[in-house]
Amino acid sequence: MTDGFRRGAFGVTGSGDTSGFGGLVRVEPGGAVALHSTDRPYGGWFDEVTDALIDAVGEETWAAAVPRVLVDRGEITYFVVREHLLTLVRALRDDESLRFELCSSVSCVDYLDSGGPGANAGRPRFHVVHHLTSMTYRRRIRLEVAVTAEDPHVPSVTGTYPTADWHEREVWDMFGVVFDGHPALTRILMPDDWDGHPQRKDYPLGGVPVEFEGAQIPPPDERRSYR
Repeated sequence: MTDGFRRGAFGVTGSGDTSGFGGLVRVEPGGAVALHSTDRPYGGWFDEVTDALIDAVGEETWAAAVPRVLVDRGEITYFVVREHLLTLVRALRDDESLRFELCSSVSCVDYLDSGGPGANAGRPRFHVVHHLTSMTYRRRIRLEVAVTAEDPHVPSVTGTYPTADWHEREVWDMFGVVFDGHPALTRILMPDDWDGHPQRKDYPLGGVPVEFEGAQIPPPDERRSYR
């Protein structure tokens, strides 16, 4: 590790990394999540969409609903307070100047131990990301909602975007985020009686028992030296 970056996938130096991921460059904790807002003008159509959204929901609602806007690598992300999520997605879908007709994906990231300061009440651990597409105007944006592990509730957008149904089920299954108002929030990948949510960073990786000499393959993070 030098200059605030980690290089390689497994911390191997000199030789021995046969994973094919030796060229990876990862930002040290504290740098992977931007905490600032991008100053206006954002550039391109980003300002047009932002102004149309403010007009659609009103300046008071906008100020309460969107504490940060980030433009990075040619993409725009609106950080949304969960209580206002449904108001925003309805405006984004229905307003003639916006017309984000499709929710193409709902995903999640667990920032338990990487990408910034430790998760706490002021820095929620789970970030649920909604990817919205305007087929009318050929535009894409993101809405990001952050919640804590102690209160992992986000309003379901299935009433506005039915395509979010299975995506929200997968986020619930893998991360344990509860989508309030979902019509049938059940597991979609793991068995119904599975214990825990496998993509949480504190979920045990486990080992694999083998049939000879009572041996066991240890979890991946115990097989070699990690940093």
